[in-house]
Amino acid sequence: MDADVIVVGAGLAGLAAAAEVADAGRRVVLLDQEPEQSLGGQAFWSLGGLFLVDSPEQRRMGVKDSHELAMQDWLGSAQFDREEDRWPRRWAEAYVDFAAGEKRSWLRQMGHRLFPVVGWAERGDGRADGHGNSVPRFHITWGTGPGVVAPFERRVREHAASGRLRLAFRHRVDGLLVEGGAVVGVRGAVLEPSAVERGKASSRVEVGEFELRAQAVVVTSGGIGGNHDLVRRTWPKRLGTPPRTMVAGVPAHVDGRMLGITEAAGARVINPDRMWHYVEGLRNWDPIWDNHGIRILPGPSSLWLDATGARLPAPYFPGFDTLGTLQHLRRTGYDYSWFVLTQKIIEKEFALSGSEQNPDLTGKDVRLLLSRIKPGAPGPIEAFKQHGEDFVVADTLAELVRGMNEIGDGLIVEAELRDLVEQRDREIDNPYSKDAQVTAIRGARAYRGDRLIRVATPHKLLDPKAGPLIAVKLHVLTRKTLGGLETDLQGRCLTSAGEPFPGLYAAGEVNGFGGGGMMGYNALEGTFLGGCLFSGRTAGRAAAAAV
Repeated sequence: MDADVIVVGAGLAGLAAAAEVADAGRRVVLLDQEPEQSLGGQAFWSLGGLFLVDSPEQRRMGVKDSHELAMQDWLGSAQFDREEDRWPRRWAEAYVDFAAGEKRSWLRQMGHRLFPVVGWAERGDGRADGHGNSVPRFHITWGTGPGVVAPFERRVREHAASGRLRLAFRHRVDGLLVEGGAVVGVRGAVLEPSAVERGKASSRVEVGEFELRAQAVVVTSGGIGGNHDLVRRTWPKRLGTPPRTMVAGVPAHVDGRMLGITEAAGARVINPDRMWHYVEGLRNWDPIWDNHGIRILPGPSSLWLDATGARLPAPYFPGFDTLGTLQHLRRTGYDYSWFVLTQKIIEKEFALSGSEQNPDLTGKDVRLLLSRIKPGAPGPIEAFKQHGEDFVVADTLAELVRGMNEIGDGLIVEAELRDLVEQRDREIDNPYSKDAQVTAIRGARAYRGDRLIRVATPHKLLDPKAGPLIAVKLHVLTRKTLGGLETDLQGRCLTSAGEPFPGLYAAGEVNGFGGGGMMGYNALEGTFLGGCLFSGRTAGRAAAAAV
């Protein structure tokens, strides 16, 4: 045996699993096809949002949350409706227990810290028993994605220094070794060294082969979001036709390749049609990877239009119902939509997903963070506004329409857009309204965190004092795989007969963050990183106990 346990994939789930195996005194090899500078995988690029229930941060912000309310929201969002949802539902219940229990203290004892204002992501479809978060639960890590990765990287490197753990970068797994019905190792190719920056495409030139043996293998190789052909092939009919063009929220190496290899070895994949893609994607003006897309995390005030200029109906407001909005927009026949807003809105309501787009939070720079409350949009937002090809800035509505038609398909009619905007603006005159979006804006500001830093004071879009006017062209942005390898509550992969596959475990996005899809059809946000941590911890502990 080369090790007791082999972990395939050095993203967040792999780091968590490997650390747990080594903590238990077992020998572990952690493999990844990418170079060392990409350690941490997609988690590094994230905003570091974590789903927590009834946390001290929530209570300090006046939020009353509970395990019961969180479970109601989770099940209303997941909408489990298949025989295959047996294990995903059990994982969902276990994860909500974790988020309402030891998750925060477990992370905190490793040095993890949270930004004090809790965000309200994925506000839902307007039904108490439907999709969405009833209360704010999006806890941003102080240090964003790198701040989530750091404690687990530190644990892994400490074990590597002791000799208990071996890091093997540029090792691409091409197959699992199966003997006597059990997984006993992996085989693959050694790739040439690569000095490319994190996120850039690395070489696939092979310089050797390898074969490693162990008593258990944990697969933590991520999803399919970087492989747009595979995304289109697995696109569900319920979401309409797949987009012809999309922007990539993850690098190309997030290609689902290991998912197919593990399935070919005999593991069962379930819910491959469940996926999570955003409709507020921007083409990055300063890309890191090919076709690099950035997601806007919007407040609720922007006017959302389809490509033809029609206003989206309730509840498809910014930040409310991701897949419901995607499904609606796919019926229009166009791959893009529009936000129409003001400078006043962009200054308070636009945030960009990604550690590199939030240097104040990522760098733990309090002085830079305080600059957010000064006039003007944060630096990264202004940079997109000035350089991004999806932005139109104008002093008048006529100029705005001309700019929209120049970068769109020429479908926006000024008179029709003016009618929409003026109708909406008349609803601002009173502190109440029949306009559902205006009512939602006022409701959001009842939450202290939104009123302080997230939701602009209601105002008329055509008010010159709120200008200039801004239009943003939005694209579908690929991101997360919600289905995957079916696993039991120990993280053991299951076969088509529903039996544990001896020696094989999975964690992270490759198994739908738990069970083969613990989020069901919809995510509540802040659940992806946490799902990697929880499933990685679970699989690592179980594998260590079994060998």
